[in-house]
Amino acid sequence: MDGTDQLTSNDNGSTAEVVVVGGGHNGLICAAYLARAGFDTLLVEARSSVGGCASTEQAFGARVNICHCEHTMVRAMPAIDELDLAQHGLHYLEADAGTINVFHDGSEPWVHFHEVERTLDSLAQTYPGDVEGYRRYVAEATPVAELAIEMARTTPSTHQMLLSAAGRRGVGAKRLLEWSRRSATSVLSDYFEHWQTWMPAIGAGPTVWGVPPTVPGTGLAAAVYATRHLVKTGRPRGGSGALTDAVRSSFEAAGGRVRCGARVEQLLVRDGEAVGVRLTDGDELRASTIVAACDPQRVFVDWIDDVPPAARKIVERWRSREVHDGYESKIDAVLDRIPRPLYADSVERQVPGIELGSPTTIVSPTPEGLENAHRLRAEGKVAPDPTLLINTPTQLDETMKDPQGRHVLSLEVLFTPYALDGGWASSPEPERWIDLWASMMEPGARDLVHDFRAMTPDVYEREFSMHRGYTPAYAGTPLASLAGRQPELTRYRTPVTGLYLSGAATYPGAGIFGASGRNAAAAVTADLQSSVRRRLAPARRRLEGLVR
Repeated sequence: MDGTDQLTSNDNGSTAEVVVVGGGHNGLICAAYLARAGFDTLLVEARSSVGGCASTEQAFGARVNICHCEHTMVRAMPAIDELDLAQHGLHYLEADAGTINVFHDGSEPWVHFHEVERTLDSLAQTYPGDVEGYRRYVAEATPVAELAIEMARTTPSTHQMLLSAAGRRGVGAKRLLEWSRRSATSVLSDYFEHWQTWMPAIGAGPTVWGVPPTVPGTGLAAAVYATRHLVKTGRPRGGSGALTDAVRSSFEAAGGRVRCGARVEQLLVRDGEAVGVRLTDGDELRASTIVAACDPQRVFVDWIDDVPPAARKIVERWRSREVHDGYESKIDAVLDRIPRPLYADSVERQVPGIELGSPTTIVSPTPEGLENAHRLRAEGKVAPDPTLLINTPTQLDETMKDPQGRHVLSLEVLFTPYALDGGWASSPEPERWIDLWASMMEPGARDLVHDFRAMTPDVYEREFSMHRGYTPAYAGTPLASLAGRQPELTRYRTPVTGLYLSGAATYPGAGIFGASGRNAAAAVTADLQSSVRRRLAPARRRLEGLVR
């Protein structure tokens, strides 16, 4: 099927056993597991194609990723093997280095690798005072990262998660809970003397989450370096969307069906149970099980008109929650060639022969600059020196070049407020970001930009149904997940019988992860199989009586 897939409802009004709403990577993964478990599953997506923010599309004749999507955690999850994604076309490419870490103030750059010793070699040449601290960090953070990954891979239940922690004889568990209560800066400052050593971890953690690193509860971000020593970052050949294309192929091979261009506007509820959804075109899709792989706040605030008594508390709670604004933007540009960075000599002295455009470059402000960026964001302004994530995906993957063989620049910018002072329509900000990038390159780099587009928060809202341009993310602690607090997020079930949640807002969901899609499918499968067993029990007892 292509991006304009349509499906006609059956005459009896029943379209499927399960309808999954939202074709991002978590919705697709959930649907694929359900179809492979034997359930008649229909996935509906508002856009003309699936993939959501994990997708890749054509622009200027080249292939560009919707988000600055590198895949780490999804590679640690079982879904790639369990859904046979390699057989459906998924193949990962890996840069030699993990990240190149540079700084707006001109501080010495350093390079992070998947291999611990190579990372230490880079630090020894740049920030030697932090080498021993990094060794101690790896020793203490690795058990935390291992436990967090194992919990993410575990079927979401208090019993199973406790077994996971107990299976490691408590190694890492105490520290994981301790770190989850602390701030990221307080944890990282236990190990590192120079802010240049820990600031890139903030750029890959709290800054991407949209919160200051000094906020208690952000401490698990400190495990990011250790996690990337355990799981190597990769990029799918053909772009991030090759992952979602492979999941869709696996889903359809199992008999699943996709309907694009179908926007849900209402959950159909009868006697407290979900019975289907209504689309904006008036079509009703009937199913006894609905999985909403989208923003749960929009589900509870916008989709449910006649709230069942059992769901009134949860609906009121979600209606009273703060509405967040988006804060990320991305430039996609076509370059006549890749310019040489001004920091190239320093990086090449550390790592001779490194391909500078292949790994992601994290450009960090000073701690004071990051604090200023948060303040300015609240005022509807962009910081002079925002956190930047830069790479040229075509250096690693030539399939993304345009027909003339030109390269693609990916430039993500934080923080860029949804409610920008003066609005986005005529803002000079996107041009300024390109100029800022060019100022870090050899003279004449700006002239190499053949064409570009800016994905700003208002564009994400308009094109990806992201309310106020915001990407929902799970904000609970491991303790909250362990205890099953907010069960609609940590256990995927809601008080509306037959309604389940999945997606980035559910545990664990940040970035390209996929665990929440797999976990939601496990919850649905367990409930549906239990329901079938209950329905069959009387007949089974009668049959056993006849046999006796």
